[in-house]
Amino acid sequence: MGAGGRMSVTTTKYEDHKKPIQRVPHSKPPFTLGEIKKAIPPHCFKRSLLRSFSFVVYDLILVSLLYYIATTYFHSLPPPLRYLAWPVYWTLQGCILTGVWVIAHECGHHAFSDYQWVDDTVGLVLHSSLLVPYFSWKYSHRRHHSNTGSIEHDEVFVPKVKSKMGWYSEYLNNPIGRILTLVITLTLGWPLYLAFNVSGRPYDRFACHFDPKSPIYNDRERLQIYISDAGVVAATYLLYRAVLAKGLAWVVCVYGVPLLIVNGFLVLITYLQHTHPSLPHYDSSEWDWLRGALATVDRDYGVLNKVFHHITDTHVAHHLFSTMPHYNASEATKAIKPILGEYYQFDGTPFYKAMWREARECLYVEPDEGTPSDGVLWYKNKF
Repeated sequence: MGAGGRMSVTTTKYEDHKKPIQRVPHSKPPFTLGEIKKAIPPHCFKRSLLRSFSFVVYDLILVSLLYYIATTYFHSLPPPLRYLAWPVYWTLQGCILTGVWVIAHECGHHAFSDYQWVDDTVGLVLHSSLLVPYFSWKYSHRRHHSNTGSIEHDEVFVPKVKSKMGWYSEYLNNPIGRILTLVITLTLGWPLYLAFNVSGRPYDRFACHFDPKSPIYNDRERLQIYISDAGVVAATYLLYRAVLAKGLAWVVCVYGVPLLIVNGFLVLITYLQHTHPSLPHYDSSEWDWLRGALATVDRDYGVLNKVFHHITDTHVAHHLFSTMPHYNASEATKAIKPILGEYYQFDGTPFYKAMWREARECLYVEPDEGTPSDGVLWYKNKF
């Protein structure tokens, strides 16, 4: 496919996206960030402490209700129903906790309230409860937003050029290899990224989100990395006490499996937001912030869009205006689509189908042959 190539995708509820998705134009946009912002109603940028907390309370009520039902009634169910009830609990609890994760992510963007200390306090508590080092990820994620689409400086899900692909990549380019890769990515991808920077930006020395001296951070940020570590240690200690009191199996069933689902959704959502055959990546000769921010795609997760606080289907607007609260992002997305035109990408393919397609089609990036812009790289799948 050339720059104007097309690919077939599932149609969606959006009238203006019932056509096959084109590649994102990679030339300089005919609009500015200021012009995009003017198209958005001003109230969309206003953060409400009360409204933001209402989502926290709502999610935690659902989490508590599911916990109460599971721990109060499941043990009295006959074995066949009990074996069915636990997977239902794990799925529902994992989805709701993913929403909690998204709110903590909002805190890291200062999109929760007008008070930075409130955002950091809420974010630290919520992320620590999910074993996420809040400040550590806040700073690396901020750099991701500052360098989105840069093949050299983006922080996460940075695709490789063909020449840097591992020798084993060609042998994994088949259905069994893709299944194995996806299973490992969805189960271990998040902790491997935090601990070993797997799939992250390459550094000249070991990079770890738990290390205050990691090259990911500057000197002003290192104290807060210790605070992040303390939050995760405190949460781990509470889990240890729960294991002593209730047993390991109880903790795994009530907390461990839902956390695996949270981690899987987190990786999947991020992967699909930044991995798509229509999206370009840029080297330093071509990259600029606006084109990089537009090199992402909104997805449709059905009812989970609401459960995940619309981080899934408003991600383009989020990258343009990351301090905007999630409850205004849908309205903002509708407002900016006429301005963005072909620069806005939405793919309504069911996420489980999109996951498989992207794993098959998006193996590495290379410039198109015979094009003058060799600093614009597109996903390829042929070895």
